[in-house]
Amino acid sequence: MQVFLIRHTRPQLAAGICYGQLDVACEDPLPVARQLRVQIPCDTPIFCSPLKRARVLAEALGKPYGVTPCIDARLSEISFGAWEGKPWEDIDRAALDMWAADVLHFVPPGGESVAQLRARVIAFAETLRLPRVAIVAHAGVMKTLCGYWQKLPSEAWSQLEFSFGGLVEITV
Repeated sequence: MQVFLIRHTRPQLAAGICYGQLDVACEDPLPVARQLRVQIPCDTPIFCSPLKRARVLAEALGKPYGVTPCIDARLSEISFGAWEGKPWEDIDRAALDMWAADVLHFVPPGGESVAQLRARVIAFAETLRLPRVAIVAHAGVMKTLCGYWQKLPSEAWSQLEFSFGGLVEITV
């Protein structure tokens, strides 16, 4: 399977804010969509997160070709719960230290763990039975998918970086 993993454009949010599943606006997706379209075959099915910053880019990618993105909640970014919308520097230091001590299993108040994110993203990945697909999502989702498909240990996939509006092509 040929997979085009695409990260949403930059959120319109002050630097240093924890945003996870906070549904924030993003930079104009049209210039990014125009650049990405030439790299993706026009009949490629598109899946995306329901969060606005991913959905608007997915819609902009598909619209000229009559491709409507399939929205899947399993592609949402990790939920940081009560931390969302707060500057990272205002989040309780002891809680951040507990998270750093067990990144995979720590659950922020009202949020989800990386292990929970990983479980739902892998559940999505295991349903794909297409020769080619584009997925417009978030860094956490993209890290998880790359780690899963490339069989990377958590220490490796958690360190992957993806630029806003960037595309990574992998073969599964």
